[in-house]
Amino acid sequence: MSVALFVSCSGCDKNDKEQPEGRVYYSNTDFVMGADLSFVNQILDHGGSYSDSGKVENPYQIFHQYGTNTVRFRLFYDPQWIANAYNPPASHTYSDYNDVKKGMAAAKAQGMAVCLDFHYSDSWADPSHQVPPAAWSSLSLTQLHDSLYQYTYKTLLRLNNAGLMPEYVQVGNEINPGFLLPSGDRWNKRADCIYLLNSAISAVRDVSALSATDTKIILHIGSPEDAVYWFEGMAAAGLSDFDIIGISYYYMWSSVSIDDLSNYIKNLHSSFVKDVMIMETCYPWTTGYADNYNNIMNQSLLVAGYPATQQGQYDYLVKLVNEIAEGGGKGIFYWEPAWITSQMNDSYGVGSAWECNTLFDFSGNVIKGMDYMTVKYKF
Repeated sequence: MSVALFVSCSGCDKNDKEQPEGRVYYSNTDFVMGADLSFVNQILDHGGSYSDSGKVENPYQIFHQYGTNTVRFRLFYDPQWIANAYNPPASHTYSDYNDVKKGMAAAKAQGMAVCLDFHYSDSWADPSHQVPPAAWSSLSLTQLHDSLYQYTYKTLLRLNNAGLMPEYVQVGNEINPGFLLPSGDRWNKRADCIYLLNSAISAVRDVSALSATDTKIILHIGSPEDAVYWFEGMAAAGLSDFDIIGISYYYMWSSVSIDDLSNYIKNLHSSFVKDVMIMETCYPWTTGYADNYNNIMNQSLLVAGYPATQQGQYDYLVKLVNEIAEGGGKGIFYWEPAWITSQMNDSYGVGSAWECNTLFDFSGNVIKGMDYMTVKYKF
């Protein structure tokens, strides 16, 4: 673990706790320093623990102390498969409403904002999978439109009534092909896709109008190289009522070099007059393994000058934030920086396929990469 060698600034986030000397803290209105912690509750329930300098601590507190100002949570519609992955089945599931509510409360208790990521599926939604919830599989387009509105509205209203209205909402996750396929096919049924997106967007707007929180709406697709074409086509068809363009940026799955990322972000911002955020990213700190669950990484595609070491990960993330800032971007979310090994079962394996990409070592202790959020950047 290390400490960034910069003084704090007047525009930084203030809170009641004394902050370690030398770190710079940003508010989410300055720049979102985000972390997707969707696995944390499940990991804690299945033997995982997190520590800072060898002392076990609340992971939400750790992230707050290291500069995270916004926590992202994914929401599945009916993820019973997660409970069924255990033998015997777990007593409750995760990434459902109750789990997300628990995580949001923990994040907000630390003074952090929240981004709620509606997958609109029982399982993972991404460019290769946009499957509607099983309960919606036989609905007509009109019925799907109504169900989507009611589900989004009621979920957010319950959260708002509990004092947990999210500051950001994603209506869909990596929706390159559209969502709720085949009804919401972006390429072959563009008008229907926009019809459904507008239903979810209207629900967010309607609850936000009742709330003290001015919730921002994010449309998230999977990569910067696809973003301009995707949004141009949707804008031409009349989609405009959203606030933020969200893109994923993974070194192993994008053809855009890190040196050129700022130009893509700048082009998106100027073309559509929307804020731009990186909603998912990562970089490895090791090529090793902590368990028998195969890791997701590609050593052959590591960026020159940024080896898979603790220092290499930190340097890469600082470079990445600087690129986002240079392009006029407004934030970054690290995807699953706390997915450490444990007895967690995700039905694909037990442990973690991501422990090489976390911001913790194999013992669950904070590593140097965590410091990237408190560097003195020029926003």
